[in-house]
Amino acid sequence: MTFLSRITSGAAIALTATIMNIHAADAKNFKIAVGDSGGSSQEATGKAFVEALEDLSGGEHTATLFLNGQLGSEQDTVNEAAIGTLDMSILAINNVTPFSPTVGVFSLPYVILSLEDAEKLTLGPIGQELTENTINDAGVRIVAWTYTGFRRLTNSKKPVKSVADLQGLVIRVPKNEIMIDTYKAWGISPTPMAWSETFAGLQTKVVDGQDNPYTTINAMKFYEVQKYVTNIRYIFSIEPLIVSEQVFQGLSAADQEIILEAGKKATAASAQFLREKEAEIKQILLDEGMQIDDPENNEQEFIDLATAAVWPKFYESIGGIEKMNAVLAEIGREPVSE
Repeated sequence: MTFLSRITSGAAIALTATIMNIHAADAKNFKIAVGDSGGSSQEATGKAFVEALEDLSGGEHTATLFLNGQLGSEQDTVNEAAIGTLDMSILAINNVTPFSPTVGVFSLPYVILSLEDAEKLTLGPIGQELTENTINDAGVRIVAWTYTGFRRLTNSKKPVKSVADLQGLVIRVPKNEIMIDTYKAWGISPTPMAWSETFAGLQTKVVDGQDNPYTTINAMKFYEVQKYVTNIRYIFSIEPLIVSEQVFQGLSAADQEIILEAGKKATAASAQFLREKEAEIKQILLDEGMQIDDPENNEQEFIDLATAAVWPKFYESIGGIEKMNAVLAEIGREPVSE
């Protein structure tokens, strides 16, 4: 080999190595914080997102799920994503509300009455507007929606079928004003408690009960420390996948489109997961020894007290009564008046 050919060959090897290094530098392994544990709707959404991300990027990008609050509380992950130190998080919408109040409309009691309602609102103009608000308010972008189902009340002491039955129980709620005020409308003062502390709180009987969807009750093994379930449906739990807007804007236009498309696929997978799994998971809870009761009179007393006391209090924070009526109109409900 001549000196010139050796130089040419060496340059080609160096160029190839440089190209490979650039490609490796562009490849991403996103960190996704997940509040719930394995088997949850949050995990199902996360897995579907990772699968779609890998498929759409031709294997160039992937993501790792950190389950069970390993990366901090759900509200902490919003802060971390906002400043760009965390890529993504899957969390309950009520933990986004303190940072972007208009999304609180999805936590108002008895607004969403079915999975179909949830899909219409999140996938239509209301959902798009709330996504834009969240980018501006909180520095995070909603790219997928997890549909986890109605939050069911559980407790360790007695069956609860009426508002009167609820009296005397100590119920854990998230640190969310809407949810706190809903229980106050039912005549009790709930105990705000971080999600990471909830199982221990139930186990040590610091609190008697909590509310969460069947999928979460099962994933968190609350049947080990709770006996009674009440089929209330005051909140349909929606848990978005958020991405740091700083991280998102640092991606190429092509990669941004991949993230958004993967989010759409994860959203569709979440709805399918709930449709296929909820009845099965309810039976698991029964098999584990839980007792499930329906509230009296189709829950009407719970509905009347909560909507009368809570809805008007939060009209201003969600964007006004006009916004409330736009949400109700989107799902075919009658408007409210001042």
